[in-house]
Amino acid sequence: MNGLMLRKATRTSSLLLFTALAGMAAAPALAQSAPVRAAAPVAVPKAKPTASAPKATPEGAVPGNPDFAPDQADQAGQSQAAPAPAPLPPAVWDVVSAEDLLHYIQQIGVEGLDPEDYDPEGLRSAITAGDPGLISAAATQRFDMVSSDLALGHVKKAGRIDWYIVDKDLPADKQDALLRSALAQHDIAGALNGLLPTHPQYAALKAALALTPASDTEERDRIRLNMDRWRWLPRDLGAKYIIVNVPSFHATLVQDGATRWKERAIAGKLSTPTPQLMAVATGVILNPWWEVPKSIEKEAAGKKGFVAVKNDDGEIQRWRQPPGPTNALGQLKFVMPNSKAIYLHDTNARSRFNDSVRALSHGCVRTQHVVDLATLLLGDDNGTWTPEKIKAALASKKTVQANFVKSVPVYIVYFSQAALLSGRIVDYKDMYGRDPKAMAALNMKDGGASLTAPSELANKPKPKDQVATR
Repeated sequence: MNGLMLRKATRTSSLLLFTALAGMAAAPALAQSAPVRAAAPVAVPKAKPTASAPKATPEGAVPGNPDFAPDQADQAGQSQAAPAPAPLPPAVWDVVSAEDLLHYIQQIGVEGLDPEDYDPEGLRSAITAGDPGLISAAATQRFDMVSSDLALGHVKKAGRIDWYIVDKDLPADKQDALLRSALAQHDIAGALNGLLPTHPQYAALKAALALTPASDTEERDRIRLNMDRWRWLPRDLGAKYIIVNVPSFHATLVQDGATRWKERAIAGKLSTPTPQLMAVATGVILNPWWEVPKSIEKEAAGKKGFVAVKNDDGEIQRWRQPPGPTNALGQLKFVMPNSKAIYLHDTNARSRFNDSVRALSHGCVRTQHVVDLATLLLGDDNGTWTPEKIKAALASKKTVQANFVKSVPVYIVYFSQAALLSGRIVDYKDMYGRDPKAMAALNMKDGGASLTAPSELANKPKPKDQVATR
């Protein structure tokens, strides 16, 4: 009997073995689309993001962010969510599918993940025991762990410094439906591969990892970490988006997978680092006022060129800087609401774009030739803001808001490595010192979920056998 016939025979035999259990579970599994499996051990986000135009909601208003209070969810008269449907019976695995999952785990090192984090021997033991219930429970648990890490990243929030992007790629109901579909189609590997990042940079890093000797653990760990950072992001960044990589000091407009515009950027200095976040840009302010943040108010208070805003009692509430050649925001700022008050803007100190290390701001992203970027976006989709109209508005010295026809997502990220198509690695300085904590979390069985303070990681990382499972 050749290999294909043997495989078919094995599958047929295993399916007969599971007839009794499958009869209870298979039909309702395919009929319902939003179950929550009680036995699933992986905590995942609750909703899927919009592919091309994410909703313009400040990060602070999204459950799962550190500055979000749970009681905010039902404000403004929002109706209560409908009751969740009754959970489906546990998914039933056939032996061949369980073996396919075991094989996938054994080779998951190509994705920069550690096979031992998913206990392949435990799954192998369950398969060898031949108990259908034991096999299904063991395989489901590992499928959930693997799928969660592929879609959302192995490093958990406790291992990420200044990270405020909520990835909603794999909510519980989608994860359960993915599992049941994979079992029905006998395609475990295809289902899991469909969760991997699609960005070309991920593929380039993966190729670089394959070319890096196993003995060079330090270099491999850096590549693995930056591969995982791509998994922290939504899989679909949108058909058109702006991405700012802080360590490389560049801002890029990407459309249909190609770079449309790229210029230098200035990010936050070490005392005021730029956080990692996602916001939705809806337009720009031409000739903006600068509202001086409270954290640096002393730098502006009472100085020439700044205006005090007072209450009815004459008490100074804040300081502002009017438009003009000395305005710190330059000619333009992006409108991109977010809980950290971070945005892209021009600057009145454009010579600083020539510096090789451009960590100079109070956290916002000063962007070279940002007026050109705004002109492109305002003209897209038959926008009425022509280059001539923009120039006239800037020349008027009046503050004007110009809106894009379609909003544009902006991702401010932190990749300390990039890979060229040749496989060569480009290293960027980890200026904020974010790599060590995230790298230690990457090498922990639970992805650093058990971490409570930076000192715990810096002083004594926990070995994998001491970390609680997911």
